[in-house]
Amino acid sequence: MIGQGKRSQSMTPVSISDFIRVFGRIGMLSFGGPAAQIALMHKELVDERAWISEQRFLSALSFCMLLPGPEAMQMATYSGWRLRGVAGGVIAGGLFVLPGACVITALALIYAYFGTLPLVQSAFLGVKAAVVVIVAQALLKLSRKALRSRFDIAIAALAFMSIYLLDIPFPTVIAAAALAGFVFTAQGGHAAAVADTPAETTVSAPQTLRTVLIWGGLWAGPLLALYLSGHVFLTKIGLFFSTLALVTFGGAYAVLAYMTQTVVTDFQWLTTAQMIDALGLAETTPGPLILVTQFVAMQAGFQAGSIWLALAGGGIALWMTFIPCFLWVFTFGPYFDKLSRIPKLTAALSGVTAAIVGVIFSLSLWFAMHLWFAQTDLHSFGPVQILTPSIESFIPLNIVLTAVATWALVRLNAGLELTLCGMAMLGIATGIINLI
Repeated sequence: MIGQGKRSQSMTPVSISDFIRVFGRIGMLSFGGPAAQIALMHKELVDERAWISEQRFLSALSFCMLLPGPEAMQMATYSGWRLRGVAGGVIAGGLFVLPGACVITALALIYAYFGTLPLVQSAFLGVKAAVVVIVAQALLKLSRKALRSRFDIAIAALAFMSIYLLDIPFPTVIAAAALAGFVFTAQGGHAAAVADTPAETTVSAPQTLRTVLIWGGLWAGPLLALYLSGHVFLTKIGLFFSTLALVTFGGAYAVLAYMTQTVVTDFQWLTTAQMIDALGLAETTPGPLILVTQFVAMQAGFQAGSIWLALAGGGIALWMTFIPCFLWVFTFGPYFDKLSRIPKLTAALSGVTAAIVGVIFSLSLWFAMHLWFAQTDLHSFGPVQILTPSIESFIPLNIVLTAVATWALVRLNAGLELTLCGMAMLGIATGIINLI
């Protein structure tokens, strides 16, 4: 195995066929950024199949939030690792990324040759409307289960205000929530429910070192090869996205400002308008939002010279962005299983879980606001910054699409595949009408 943590035989194994089918489904339907993707995983792994318990899912989510990189991707990898060991983690993480990567590749090629396509954007518009509803459902369900006390509610509210009003860095919010959970319990407050007993793992220093060397080598090896080959452009791509993989605490949203400044201002790979288009495409395709890195690298490759350079740049960006996820999960996952049995540390993670509810609410509000209104305004009052929609930019069509998606998902109880496909077709229909 190229990771540590020997799995116990006490847990009921999930068949490989069911495993691939379910995680493949998650990968193909994971639209809408981390909030929607986490919601989908919860629905598939906890609600419908009970492969992972509620408390274990929430605890693992808190753990993944503490790691650099896309939290939804790491959640998929961790879930796969728990169910079928290292191989399961690789399969689950790969299936989560690959469908979106294939779509991004196709869209990046189309974008490079033809620019924005109205009908493609219209299809994504229908999907966005469904995503708003999916996220709202997940947020409601998560809040009912994660906010078990007034203390949890207070943490969630403070996390929301810290992110939405004060623009406090995500890692700071999470660290403060963990400290609050730990201190509150230490002072005799409520103790967080201890996560379900994890599968037994064996952890040792040699195993940890082997995991670090293997996955660290897979991460750094191609970068070294590019440098030795003397290919300056691809080496630059590799170095930049390797750096991003180390600083992306809180997922893609937390690093977008840094990436935009570097890509647009320093490297001049993309214009500001192209960067906005890249984010829009990444938000409405399956897989993690951080797939925006692939789109950026491909456009940079086109600018540098050829389609082959674009494909190479996109592949390098994917490798440098996602290989570290396996490194973090396989290295620290076994230790997390051990540490999660300590009540005070579990309480700290419970504080993180409560904060996540507030963070997801902030992201959900941001997503819905940009769907329903063409323009938003930022109002500053000292350290407080409030993002509000411009009422005159209200888009009635998008509200109608959201209402249709709500009717399909809530009243008709239609499946995700049917709803997303139907909303995409409805979006295309509205786009055709607008073109006539």
